[in-house]
Amino acid sequence: MSKVVSRASVEGIVAAVAADRGHRFSKPLRDHILLVDGVGIEGDAHAGEFVRHRYLARRHPRLPNLRQVHLIPSELFATVREAGYDIGPGQLGENITTVGLDLENLPLGTRIDLGPTAIVELTGLRTPCVLIDRFRTGLKKQVVSSAKTGPAFKCGVLGVVRAGGQVAAGDHARVMLPDGHQKRLPAL
Repeated sequence: MSKVVSRASVEGIVAAVAADRGHRFSKPLRDHILLVDGVGIEGDAHAGEFVRHRYLARRHPRLPNLRQVHLIPSELFATVREAGYDIGPGQLGENITTVGLDLENLPLGTRIDLGPTAIVELTGLRTPCVLIDRFRTGLKKQVVSSAKTGPAFKCGVLGVVRAGGQVAAGDHARVMLPDGHQKRLPAL
């Protein structure tokens, strides 16, 4: 059973948005991004109906794309800053940086209402790969949890677009929990 999400953590805001046509580790910040239902973020390398993650796409190109959108809580930046890593929005490859949402503890199937019309459904935890240490040596250790309870990784969540629309910094980010049994987010 997942951690119960408190009422205080159900409302947040979008701190920043980012997208990149290329498969680079960091993504440049944008004024706004356009989420496209069932596809992802217009103009982003990870957009598409089928998996776009380079490693997975080479092996299983017809897998459904469960990684259309990457979200990270801005609170992670303060945590890694305490360990000596000065990191900001977009640098860990996320598309949407939030404030006030405990993303990694939300259950599978949670929907996040973003901006006027967009909705992203959470599909899993982002699994940190070797690229995170190439970006900043030793950073991977900071985002892998050694705790017996809670999420295994602390580097954001992945999701699919369920309703399209424009999203920009300052927009609301409202959590809509799934009905019934709530499973933890799997690692993707």
